[in-house]
Amino acid sequence: MQSDPPPLLGTLESALYASDLDAARNFWEGVMGLTAFQTSPGRHVFFRVTDQPRPQVLLVFNPDATLTPPPPDARLPVPPHGARGPGHFCLATAPNQMDAWRRHLDRAGIPIEADFHWPNGARSLYLRDPAGNSIELADPAIWA
Repeated sequence: MQSDPPPLLGTLESALYASDLDAARNFWEGVMGLTAFQTSPGRHVFFRVTDQPRPQVLLVFNPDATLTPPPPDARLPVPPHGARGPGHFCLATAPNQMDAWRRHLDRAGIPIEADFHWPNGARSLYLRDPAGNSIELADPAIWA
């Protein structure tokens, strides 16, 4: 007999992969306005997305650095993980801020790959980070 799983609180962290962590940091801090709060040179840089209603973070890992299993005596025995090729990450933004984001990205020289309205009227902007990941800025109503 299968039982119902316990409830979840939401998404705590999401991960993208980038070989050039300096370029990733410049993009996520300088263009997207996130704050880096933890860095391990050559391995990762972690960004705060929001603290409300609870912490949400974006983890950017160098994919080569996360392939190796931790040693048996590791203080933090995080299993190996990683991905190759472009990933996808979507950030929610208020519908009345979409045009401001479009102007901001244009001024930063970031090409917009797509700017469209979903069948329910919600809008998304798509762009790429320096690692080639697909980044979406979306009105949360896309899932309403």
